[in-house]
Amino acid sequence: MCRDERIIRWRFLQALLMSLVVVTFTLAPTVSQSQSAPEYTANEATSPSTAAALVAAAIERTTHSIRYDGSYRRIGYPGGDVPADTGVCTDVVIRSYRGLGIDLQKHVHEDMRANFADYPQNWGLSRPDTNIDHRRVPNLRRFFERHGQSLSVSDRAVDYRPGDLVTWILPANLPHIGIVSGRLSGSGNPLIVHNIGAGPQLEDVLFSYPISGHYRYFVNDSPRQQ
Repeated sequence: MCRDERIIRWRFLQALLMSLVVVTFTLAPTVSQSQSAPEYTANEATSPSTAAALVAAAIERTTHSIRYDGSYRRIGYPGGDVPADTGVCTDVVIRSYRGLGIDLQKHVHEDMRANFADYPQNWGLSRPDTNIDHRRVPNLRRFFERHGQSLSVSDRAVDYRPGDLVTWILPANLPHIGIVSGRLSGSGNPLIVHNIGAGPQLEDVLFSYPISGHYRYFVNDSPRQQ
């Protein structure tokens, strides 16, 4: 075989190999597609960047060592917080939103002060209490219903977007809340940032308990905390 024929044949084999690679790549599922949650469309109220910021703030919470403690404490207002090394499920949400400059203590209190009768009356109170109201799951649910988007509860993982809030009913009828992350488990469920007793964790618990609520809440014009 002459030199020119060898070159022509080699180039033909190269072209054939490249075409097979392209076909294989096109047909094979990619890791990024299978391991990332769905994005928002342009006409939805929540932008991907805002949701990503909340998710990043929530995942950052998992780097903190937190002792589970839901006891009543007197805290400042606005911007008040329990000791940094303590907290419960609601504190994960509160502290994550504060990473975006959104003070749920202030927002919940202002709404409860103006509409106290519209909030759950489970604790025998006659007026709002800035120390504890925003740290109670039923109050957060009502606030998100009134000022965010109350979304459908389903058993489809794809319906839960990064930055969404999910509430559950745990055994003994205990309420719980967490934030949907942008990461997926091996089974395809979005991982949840929550604190169920061992401090903030990123876990596959979306369908581990009965879901009681599904919300989306952002305040685009909230001032940054100083």
